Formats: sequence, structure tokens, C-alpha cells
Amino acid sequence: MGNTYISPRYGLLDAPGTCIMAIPSKGRLVQPTLKLLEEVGIKAQFYDERALMLPTSWPGLNIIRVRPEDIPHIVESGAAIMGITGLDYVVESQSKIEVIERLGFGGGRIVIAAPLSSINDVNGIRDGMRIATKYVNLARNYFEGLGKKVKIVKISGSAEIMPSLGVADAIVDVMSTGTTLRLHGLKPIGVIMETEAVLVANGSRRNGCNDVMERFLVLLHGVKSSLNRKLILMNVPTEKLAGVLSVLPSMEGPTVADIANKPFKEVISVVPEDELPSILVRLRNAGAKDILVMSIEKVIT
Repeated sequence: MGNTYISPRYGLLDAPGTCIMAIPSKGRLVQPTLKLLEEVGIKAQFYDERALMLPTSWPGLNIIRVRPEDIPHIVESGAAIMGITGLDYVVESQSKIEVIERLGFGGGRIVIAAPLSSINDVNGIRDGMRIATKYVNLARNYFEGLGKKVKIVKISGSAEIMPSLGVADAIVDVMSTGTTLRLHGLKPIGVIMETEAVLVANGSRRNGCNDVMERFLVLLHGVKSSLNRKLILMNVPTEKLAGVLSVLPSMEGPTVADIANKPFKEVISVVPEDELPSILVRLRNAGAKDILVMSIEKVIT
């Protein structure tokens, strides 16, 4: 990468012993990926829009910012030990890498879309029709599976405009809400696959970075386990304890501790956030007092 910007504050970033993680530099996955890394505890030591490689708060780990469609190839080559990209790009790349974890954001569908006044489903696709897409392999395999001999028009930019320009009869592209398709007079007529952000790695070429991988996975699972959960703490009169415990869901079992010189117990538990309103009312009615509700950063099991 001859145009990589190296900050004079940090010098050469790909020094021996440094592990590289690839993340998207553009598109819908950028902000959720940065948020996830921050929750895991990885922060860039500096940020510059010109910088394609950044040192992080984790010793021995640098981040490289590249196009999401390039990440599978970079990980396959061993240049990066792991990366975050879309599952669609992994399948399209045909790279021999492992999908380690689905990350739960960046969801969408790879769809076939056609003009509103055109065909209504994929059965209307005829031999010789032109399909514009950057997902060349996905599209080719899909239409070959249907026994349809279409012409794939490879593009690298926005596919939605191609039918109105007369470049293509239909497109294959990612759809999240469908708004962009509607704005361009298109409708989805078929679904090729579901996609979301995934963590990928090359199991055979980690270059001595297993410790970094293990640390990242432990903390990633901790972050994911904390989603939609709240920590609650309360004081419970001893004679009310059984009733309060019957109300509480928990991961393993509520923690119950004595309160010095008081006829109370301290009870700690983790509960699903969507059940919290009803649980709080039931806890109060069962005799719990001084109830505290707290956010959870990570749950390490």
C-alpha cells in the first residue's frame, strides 16, 4: 500500500511482532465496527482520515482501514490475523477463511431488483438479460443455479442507477430497508442471501498472534453477552427473601449476601432489559427495597 499515511508521531506501524486487524474504511459497517472495538477496549492511539494503518491501545495490535470487499483477501493472505466485514463480501470473495463470529449489526439482504414496471419475480428473468452488480460470483452462481443464462455487467459503484441509464435490465445489490431501491424506481424480486457483519480469521496464518486473538474473542463474547441485560441490586428483608428470589431470573442464580447488623439481605442479579419494567414492579411488591438498576459493560462467563 504505497499511499499509506504514517504519522510522524508513531513512525513505522508494521514493525516486527505487530498483529494487524482489518476493518472497513467506508460504508455502513464503519461506525458500528468502531463502536464495537471501543466496547471491547480497543482504541486508536490517534485518528487521521489519511491514515490507513493505526496503532491501538492494545500493545502489539494495529488496525488497518481498507475497503470491506478487500478484507477477505487480506485475511486470507495472512497480512491481517483477523478482520470485520460483511458476510456477503466473504462469500463473494470465495476466500478460504474462517467466519469466527456473527456480530449482529450491518444486517441486510443481497437481492435481485428490477424496475417497478418490469418483471415481478425471478421467473421473469430471461436468457440474455443484463444484470449489473459488484457481486459477480454471487450473481453468476445464483442464476446458473436457476438455469438462466444472463449477462453479468460488473460495476464498482452504485448499481441502482444502471437500469435507468439503460446499462442493465436488473441489478444484484445489498438492501437494508429498500428505500434506495424505491428512490430509483426499483423493486426487489428475489433474495440471494442474508448478510451481516462477521469476524473472520485465517486459522493457519496467525503469525504468533494467538494471544491477541484469544483476548479479543473473550472480550467480544463479554460485550455480546451484556447486550440487552441489566444488573440490579436491592435490599431485601430476610423474611421477604424467598418471595423476591422467586421473581428473579438470573444467569446462574442471584447472589445473596448478609448486611452487617441489619435484618436484610443484599440481592444481586442480571435480568433481560425487556423484562425489567414488570420485574421491578413485582420485586417491589414482593418486598425488595432500595433497588438499583445498572448498565453492564461486559459479561465474561
